[in-house]
Amino acid sequence: MWRNKTVAVIFPALSEISSIREAILDFDSTGFIDEIIVVDNDLPEDTLNKIVGTRARIIKEKRHGFGLSIQTGIKATGADLIIIAEATGAFAGKDVTKLLAYSDDFETVFGSRTHVPLIKSGSGMNFLRRVVDVLYGKLVSLLFLCGPLTDLGCTLKITSRMGWRKVAGECRAKSALFTTEWILLAAKNKVRFCQIPVNFKSGVGGSLWSENFLSQVARAIVIFFYIFRVWFSKRLGRRL
Repeated sequence: MWRNKTVAVIFPALSEISSIREAILDFDSTGFIDEIIVVDNDLPEDTLNKIVGTRARIIKEKRHGFGLSIQTGIKATGADLIIIAEATGAFAGKDVTKLLAYSDDFETVFGSRTHVPLIKSGSGMNFLRRVVDVLYGKLVSLLFLCGPLTDLGCTLKITSRMGWRKVAGECRAKSALFTTEWILLAAKNKVRFCQIPVNFKSGVGGSLWSENFLSQVARAIVIFFYIFRVWFSKRLGRRL
């Protein structure tokens, strides 16, 4: 609990993740988490067995997709504040205190993986990827006249109920693009948000966003056009 507000953390789990137990215990050890939800998106039995003995509650989502898993997790909790994380171990539980502190003043707080002192070896956040993330963040800040952004793909975030309600009706992305979509919709719908630096390390099996070079280029192109899609919908006064 944080300042009389209940806190939940949601772990979308899409495949075999050997680190899932460690990630759950790491976030739970902060002492602020009231509820832990693992969204089972067709997890193998071995992974599910690793959750046994933790406080995590397993919610089944038969439809495949990162965005779908997160929305299912949000619907399953009644907590006042909702943290989205990864079960890969790519993020540090200790950053929960940062998110909570900023949540006092903002409806949604997004994490950023591009701050060099917090990028750990093996995370995959290389120079080129960091430059693209920062440039895209600046583009969004300019187009939507919102606060500074340096990363459109960080999974780690916290939202209040009000912050989520302002974007939920327009969320369309079922894949990992959902992470970028959320930020764009927050900017479009004037959610009171900020972005803060978080630790980013090498997760077991990599981050949910770990890809080879060509895949990253393809994703960067998709995100570029998606930014303008959301911006045009704002200019035209339409829902996404």
